[in-house]
Amino acid sequence: MTYDIKVEDVARLENNFTYHSPLGDQPARYTDLRQAVKAVATSMMQNCPPSRELSLALTKLEEAVFWANAAIAR
Repeated sequence: MTYDIKVEDVARLENNFTYHSPLGDQPARYTDLRQAVKAVATSMMQNCPPSRELSLALTKLEEAVFWANAAIAR
């Protein structure tokens, strides 16, 4: 069985699975985000003992940067 895909879902798929080259001030915005999150990650590593919890927190920061970059790109 196959399902019909709504027009708005086709547009969403096209947007989400297409390369978006950086435009205008986007590269600077990516850099600003990475620097800000790197500062938080550095603070976490300085204040938290090595642990599974720290590793998870750092992974979540990486995920946050990924999704923020996607928001800028899309």
